[in-house]
Amino acid sequence: MDPKIAMVIAVAVVVVLILAFVFMRKRRTENLRKRFGPEYERTVHEIGPRRAESNLREREKRVEKFPIRPLSVSERQHFLAEWRTVQSRFVDDPRGAAEDADALVNKVMQERGYPMGDFEQRAADVSVDHPRVVENYRAAHEIAERQRRGEASTEDLRSALIYYRSLFDDLLDTTSTTKKEVA
Repeated sequence: MDPKIAMVIAVAVVVVLILAFVFMRKRRTENLRKRFGPEYERTVHEIGPRRAESNLREREKRVEKFPIRPLSVSERQHFLAEWRTVQSRFVDDPRGAAEDADALVNKVMQERGYPMGDFEQRAADVSVDHPRVVENYRAAHEIAERQRRGEASTEDLRSALIYYRSLFDDLLDTTSTTKKEVA
């Protein structure tokens, strides 16, 4: 074979491999962006694109190992009744209601099968199946931290309750929705 033709073929093969690599990487990025939504952007902003994608893939692998399960109808009804109690308590005791909302969200997470480690790990774990509301969870937690220091206003506590409610609703209604969307 003519050396020039062999060189052209080798260059073409290398170009095809590079294009395939770029295409696969772009596709992986788009899949992560679609799955994690705002959480993808937050993580990229926080630690950079390469580390963010690796981090998000690690989260997926970690959460795949958990025995996450949907709640039964009776469990769902029980938690909804508890939420109504928390919400009605807000008028008379905003601080207590915010604390109870945090505890109830944690209880639902635990019942669904999420491990209850430190907050950052919980938020990372929840972000895999509930990426569109995990930022609300972080905001509610930040308000709870300010409340413990005596720095949260009643309006802040009202916001925390709304933030907790968004994750609470998602936890009650989700039966691995993200896995269905990705599949």
